[in-house]
Amino acid sequence: MATSPFRYFISLFLLLLCFEACLRVGDAKVGCIERERQALLHFKQGVVDDYGMLSSWGNGEDKRDCCKWRGVECNNQTGHVIMLDLHTPPPVGIGYFQSLGGKIGPSLAELQHLKHLNLSWNQFEGILPTQLGNLSNLQSLDLGHNYGDMSCGNLDWLSDLPLLTHLDLSGVNLSKAIHWPQAINKMPSLTELYLSDTQLPPIIPTISISHINSSTSLAVLDLSRNGLTSSIYPWLFCFNSVLVHLDLCMNDLNCSILDAFGNMTTLAYLDLSLNELRGSIPDAFGNMTTLAHLDLHSNHLNGSIPDAFGNMTSLAYLDLSSNQLEGEIPKSLTDLCNLQELWLSRNNLTGLKEKDFLACSNHTLEVLGLSYNQFKGSFPDLSGFSQLRELSLGFNQLNGTLPESIGQLAQLQVLSIPSNSLRGTVSANHLFGLSNLINLDLSFNSLTFNISLEQVPQFRASRIMLASCKLGPRFPNWLQTQEVLRELDISASGISDAIPNWFWNLTSDFKWLNISNNHISGTLPNLQATPLMLDMSSNCLEGSIPQSVFNAGWLDLSKNLFSGSISLSCGTTNQPSWGLSHLDLSNNRLSGELSNCWERWKYLFVLNLANNNFSGKIKDSIGLLDQMQTLHLRNNSFTGALPSSLKNCRALRLIDLGKNKLSGKITAWMGGSLSDLIVLNLRSNEFNGSIPSSLCQLKQIQMLDLSSNNLSGKIPKCLKNLTAMAQKRSQVLFYDTWYDASNPHYYVDSTLVQWKGKEQEYKKTLGLIKSIDFSSNKLIGEIPIEVTDLVELVSLNLSSNNLIGSIPTTIGQLKLLDVLDLSQNQLNGRIPDTLSQIADLSVLDLSNNTLLGKIPLGTQLQSFDASTYEGNPGLCGPPLLKRCPEDELGGVSFISGLSSKKEDIQDDANNIWFYGNIVLGFIIGFWGVCGTLLFNSSWRYAYFQLLSKIKDWLYVTTIVNMNRIRRSLQG
Repeated sequence: MATSPFRYFISLFLLLLCFEACLRVGDAKVGCIERERQALLHFKQGVVDDYGMLSSWGNGEDKRDCCKWRGVECNNQTGHVIMLDLHTPPPVGIGYFQSLGGKIGPSLAELQHLKHLNLSWNQFEGILPTQLGNLSNLQSLDLGHNYGDMSCGNLDWLSDLPLLTHLDLSGVNLSKAIHWPQAINKMPSLTELYLSDTQLPPIIPTISISHINSSTSLAVLDLSRNGLTSSIYPWLFCFNSVLVHLDLCMNDLNCSILDAFGNMTTLAYLDLSLNELRGSIPDAFGNMTTLAHLDLHSNHLNGSIPDAFGNMTSLAYLDLSSNQLEGEIPKSLTDLCNLQELWLSRNNLTGLKEKDFLACSNHTLEVLGLSYNQFKGSFPDLSGFSQLRELSLGFNQLNGTLPESIGQLAQLQVLSIPSNSLRGTVSANHLFGLSNLINLDLSFNSLTFNISLEQVPQFRASRIMLASCKLGPRFPNWLQTQEVLRELDISASGISDAIPNWFWNLTSDFKWLNISNNHISGTLPNLQATPLMLDMSSNCLEGSIPQSVFNAGWLDLSKNLFSGSISLSCGTTNQPSWGLSHLDLSNNRLSGELSNCWERWKYLFVLNLANNNFSGKIKDSIGLLDQMQTLHLRNNSFTGALPSSLKNCRALRLIDLGKNKLSGKITAWMGGSLSDLIVLNLRSNEFNGSIPSSLCQLKQIQMLDLSSNNLSGKIPKCLKNLTAMAQKRSQVLFYDTWYDASNPHYYVDSTLVQWKGKEQEYKKTLGLIKSIDFSSNKLIGEIPIEVTDLVELVSLNLSSNNLIGSIPTTIGQLKLLDVLDLSQNQLNGRIPDTLSQIADLSVLDLSNNTLLGKIPLGTQLQSFDASTYEGNPGLCGPPLLKRCPEDELGGVSFISGLSSKKEDIQDDANNIWFYGNIVLGFIIGFWGVCGTLLFNSSWRYAYFQLLSKIKDWLYVTTIVNMNRIRRSLQG
């Protein structure tokens, strides 16, 4: 026992020595393993690093320790690389971001101790190395969102990663990995799987998809943005009891929603949006009581919203928008007391009757989207929803006034109620409490604003849309407090005032300004900053146009009083990167020649300078506008020939150069180079020469107007190649421009069409007009029979030429003709009987020709005025008073046996009585058989055909007999 203290001392000493050794080991700096270092350098050799993101990787003395390299993490004790994270942050908005490129080399397989590999959000490309399957310690693998066309032919190598819990291959091309379900089933530790946008092949039913060895821990599954069909369901429902997150959006699921989804009772997140799902929403959804996020938007679902939704009390997000749902919002939604966002827009829902019609009014709801429905009645009571951040009720049928209680929604950031029938006054009380408001849209209502400068709202909005509201007649002064305003639409708001100076100070940050359709007067200053979208059309603005406005992307100053010349900002510096894409200066008093600096506007797709006083030649530089789709230069004083450079504008769909003084020949390149033309209007110019046969290459043309020129020669027979005039289709000249993701701007083109003797503007219906107008020229020869192959023509005008020959006998093929004008030519022969078959003909002019013979009998041809046929001495028969010879002969033999006027009159009276009885009998017979005719289509068709013939005969006979009576009385 005496030695016991000594033993304790020795033990304590040895313990201290061990502790010191451990401290030395812990303090030692363990560098990376050389073999792994070389593997990383080999990987770097295949990487494209334009931004120097791997500049810390190298062989220099200060770079020997790979554990200090960017994105590399090592084990502190062993030095093995356990993490390689080279992902780049996802881009915010539209723009460039720094990333890596190149190929992922197989050398990474040397990192045997690697646990986490993240190369996401880069631009790697090529084939994914299957050697990654050798990384048996890997726990998470993230290669998603690489946009360099990376692919992988099979996923069998994943079975060699038994510890993998997180796998993200989003964006990798897996279109050849037909056994991908089996590969997933062999990963027992997998809990999160992201295969979005991977072009997954459909599951083949003959291939076993047994899940005997599959993981029972798979909680998150993202298969969005593939082309998956309902064949995915058998495999998917194998995970009924484990899935927490399921994303199947943007696939091709085109059947009804299966009740089996209701068995996924562990789901907290379900996204089936942007598919082709049909039918009603099953009541089985009510079984998913743990569901917090449900998104079914943009499908074809119909029926009503199930009452069973009230059972999903955990719901915080519900989106059923863009479907075909109908009926009222079920009262059971009042049980959803955790609901924060409710989107029901773009359906056919009706009724806003109950105070608690939406959700549990416990102040949890933050977003309410009900726009584009059929809601009627007064504005709903929202007193229980004080936390609302966004309220969208636009494009419904709400009426009444806007309640002042709306001003109590202090958290409101978006108030959007456009296109309803609200009326009354909007005062400061409505808006004063909305201090957080950033988006106000009350446009297209009958609201009158009464806000003084002393009672200005507290909010500072970035977007205010008040189109068609009553703001005038004075310019609204309260707008000057909106210092962060970026979008403003006060069009058609009854303003009859000049723009105050303070307003131009606000526009420095504008990207959208629309003050059109008012009576705003004054001149425009030279703006320091020009809005991206600037629409001041239909006002009373005058003076010259300042150069600065041409820095806009969309500029519409049409229908004003601007005068002087335009330089198109040839000398302007600091041109924005987007360039001018839409320029409309039509209907002003502008004059002078056009500039020669079109190269600055290479992105211009609409150019409208119509109805001004421009003169001179059209410059060759206009051919630099190779993106241009619409060119309106109508009603000016342009001279000279068309510039040959215009053939470079191959995107042109509409050309309207009518009412100018352009001359020369219509060049052959127009047909070959401008093959997308839908409208070509060269009316009222001084073009000469013949119509080039190359125009027959315009297979998209629907309106061809070459009238009122000096064209000569024959009408080309190849007009039958204008296939758009022979096919049942119509094109609307519609364009949309996206300057940013949230503000598309739409433009529907229009042009003036000579229709039924008047110029009429066609816009949305322009695509329905299929017409040819060659009138008022010096064309010769016959009307080519090939024209009658254009069976979709609705207007054909060949008047005031020198055409000869007969009217084609196949003219009746043009059954859709509404206007036919062949007047003032030298046409001869008979009027074809087939002309009477065109039932829709409303305008017909065959006057001033040398036509002869009897006008064909038919309800249509006899309904026109006699002026339709005048100037043709050889024509006879109704509606002309001149009788045909065969009618005259019939009349002589009929009256030759009469001996006196009284007998003649008596006989005529008897005939009238006789025919009257026939008509009476016809009426009685009609009512006797109409019941049968209603139910027997073949009898009905035969009967009405007979009726038409009888009516024609009665009409002619009555006219003949009345003429006999008149002659006998005169005799």
